[in-house]
Amino acid sequence: MKGRALFLIPLLFILASCVSISISPQTKPLKEKVLEGEGHPKILVLDLDGVISFSGKPGGIGTMSRPSPVAYFKEALVKAQSDKDIAGLIIRINSPGGGVTASDVIYHEITAFKKKKKVPVYAYIMDVGASGGYYVAQSADRIIASPTALTGSIGVIAMKFDIEGLMSKVGVREETYKSGAEKDFWSPFRPSTPREKAMLQGIIDSLFARFMHVVSENRKKGLTQSQLLALADGRIFTADQALKNGLIDQEAYLDDAIVGLKKSLGITKARVVTYARPSTFKPTVYSSAPFKTESEAERSGLFSIFSGSLSPEPGVAFMYLWNP
Repeated sequence: MKGRALFLIPLLFILASCVSISISPQTKPLKEKVLEGEGHPKILVLDLDGVISFSGKPGGIGTMSRPSPVAYFKEALVKAQSDKDIAGLIIRINSPGGGVTASDVIYHEITAFKKKKKVPVYAYIMDVGASGGYYVAQSADRIIASPTALTGSIGVIAMKFDIEGLMSKVGVREETYKSGAEKDFWSPFRPSTPREKAMLQGIIDSLFARFMHVVSENRKKGLTQSQLLALADGRIFTADQALKNGLIDQEAYLDDAIVGLKKSLGITKARVVTYARPSTFKPTVYSSAPFKTESEAERSGLFSIFSGSLSPEPGVAFMYLWNP
C-alpha cells in the first residue's frame, strides 16, 4: 500500500502540471438570438448600455468576464457585416456617455459599418442618451427617443481632486522630481497653475469642437451652427424638448421605431435579432443589455466617491459624460 502511494504522488504532480482548471467560465463568442418577428430579413438591435469606456469587467466566481462596450460593438459589427440577411440596425442607447476616445471609436465603427453594409441605421434612446451616448447616436441616419428619455449634454468635462490641504492636515507631504515644469500637469497633490489651467482648457475646447462638428454634420438639416451652439452648454433635454430643438428626429416607443425601419425598407415582415453570449440572452426588445458595464448609479451618470473613481478611467480623463 505504501509503495502504491509513493507511486501516485509523482503521478498527481504530473497531472497537475498538465491540466489547467478555470474557476470562471471563458467568454464565448456572440450568438444570434431572435427577439421577435418572422421573415427572411433581419433587423439587428445592439445595446450601448452604461458608461462608455475601453475597460471590461472581470467576472466573479462562476460568471463570465464582461467585455468593454468598445470591444462588444467591434465584435458585433464584424459579425453583422458578414450576414447578408441584416437589412437594418438599431442602436439602443442607455448611457450617460463616457470617455472621449471610447465614444469616438464606437461612433467610427458604426459609421464605417453603415458605409460598407449600406443598410439604414437608427439610434434609439431608451432612458438616457447623454453626452458620449448622444455623440454615438450621430452615427445613425435617424435618432429616435422614448417619450421619457433624457438626451443632450453636449460638451466635455475633466475633473481632479486637489488633496494638498488634506495631506498637510494628516502630516503627509508629497515630493515630485520632474524633467520639465509641466511633467506633473494636473497633479492632485498641488493646485494647478494659471498656465496649466489654460492648457487644459485648450484641450477641452479642441475636444468640444470635435463634438460640435460631429453633431453639426449629422443634424445640419434641422440645426444651424448658431442654434447648435446655443444648445451645447452641457444641459440635458427631455425628448420633446430635444425634438423641438432639432436634436432628435422623432419621439416614439421602440416598437414604433422598428415599424418605421421596416417601412423605410419597404418590408412588412422581419426578424428582430440581437447578439448575446450563451446564458445572457433575454427574449424581448425591452430586455436589458447582454453586459452591464457599470453599476446602476454609474449608468444614470451618478458616481460614488466610494466606488474608487469619479471617472471610468484612471488618472486625468477627458469625458463626453453627463456627470451631475
